[in-house]
Amino acid sequence: MRFRGTGGEPPDGAAYAGLLGMLGAFTPVVEAVGQDGALADVRGALRYFGRDAAGLAAVIRVRALALYGVDCVIGAGPNPLLARMAAREAGPGTTLVVGDAAEFLAGRPVAALHGVGPATARTLCGYGLDTVDRLAAAPLAVLQRILGARIGREVYEKAHGIDRARVVPNAAARSVAAERVFPRDELDRDRHRRALLSLAGELGARMRGEGQVCRSLTLTVRYADRTTTTRTRVLAEPTAHSVSLAGAAYRLLDSLGLQRARVRALSLRAEGLVPAERAAHQLTFDPADDKARRLEAVADRARAKFGPRAVIPGSLAA
Repeated sequence: MRFRGTGGEPPDGAAYAGLLGMLGAFTPVVEAVGQDGALADVRGALRYFGRDAAGLAAVIRVRALALYGVDCVIGAGPNPLLARMAAREAGPGTTLVVGDAAEFLAGRPVAALHGVGPATARTLCGYGLDTVDRLAAAPLAVLQRILGARIGREVYEKAHGIDRARVVPNAAARSVAAERVFPRDELDRDRHRRALLSLAGELGARMRGEGQVCRSLTLTVRYADRTTTTRTRVLAEPTAHSVSLAGAAYRLLDSLGLQRARVRALSLRAEGLVPAERAAHQLTFDPADDKARRLEAVADRARAKFGPRAVIPGSLAA
């Protein structure tokens, strides 16, 4: 599920912690997802409260709204994969329950599968496997020959609605997110890019402060009619470098090919977080790259001492 305030903004830290505690009253199996979402295993709660998934979701939504002024976008399914996909497609203030996995997945593009990035999707589409039902009809051996043994099996199982992951209670968030809501529906592409630059800087500083790097970046664009578009890009290497994050965010925005779109909000999510010491960095002979990273470390220390706006890019100073 995802949490949103009445204006569509994600909850602050205190409200988010309270929402996770509220979910703990229904089930002890709650996993934080980013800064605005959670996974919850409610199989025991369904029996205890004597409700189906939609009924229990309605109770959760009422409590979240009454206690914290936050609405929930809830997706329910037999496993985390289907629940995540359902929550992504559910409208504001609604619940989408997945009953039959094959029916839910049929006809969807392969990129809609959680964890299938643009590069993998392009490879599959090149073989005519552009929808989930076509992917599911392909033999496992064929997918392993195209994608490799491990990834081929994972994609094969996802196409059949199988997810071996489990909800891990009290697990640390594996993603961080930030959002910018424009004061009015924004048509100016330069303002879109400035918002992305600000978001990349915020996420980068947050990850560097926690000693983490991310493997992928997800951009969500919310339009004036409240519809959204989401794109994910797997990064060339795990990073928390704001310049690299901003470049990836720009490429995600460019890939949408927006023409005079009325954008209400942009959100950026850094996913696949791992400790920075476990990530490899490709060394280069470019002194500018090393200089940029050293300057970034100095700027982080200045922001920690004097506040988050002590050092900002010149394009954001206006």
